[in-house]
Amino acid sequence: MGTTWPRVNIHSKTEYSWKKLILCIWWDQLGVVYYELLNPSETITGTLYRTQLMRLSRALKEKRPQYYSRHDKIILLHDNARPHVAVPVKNYLKTLDWEVLPHPPYSPDIAPSDYHLFRSMACSVRAAVHII
Repeated sequence: MGTTWPRVNIHSKTEYSWKKLILCIWWDQLGVVYYELLNPSETITGTLYRTQLMRLSRALKEKRPQYYSRHDKIILLHDNARPHVAVPVKNYLKTLDWEVLPHPPYSPDIAPSDYHLFRSMACSVRAAVHII
């Protein structure tokens, strides 16, 4: 039997709504490096994103030490959402000396990198459903 998600009663009737969760995930050509699942009440702010980047930096040092031992430059691609371009985030990225790739203005289209991530997740879910 699969996982059942918590439901919230939004009216006096027996109508239910799924709780929405935010998954923050960073990956490279080798796979997922770091991820966080936020609480339903949390939203991304510049301060939270800066903290996540600190944790990402530590995860990279642990999981991809070759980047630091070979002095490879870390290249970050993220969109132009307000938390990503907040002053504390920009200042922290300067201290890390990571290169930040320019991103075109925000578009409702899904990015090609997202497509590959979600396609592999869909395959994993499909495989898990067949096992059950």
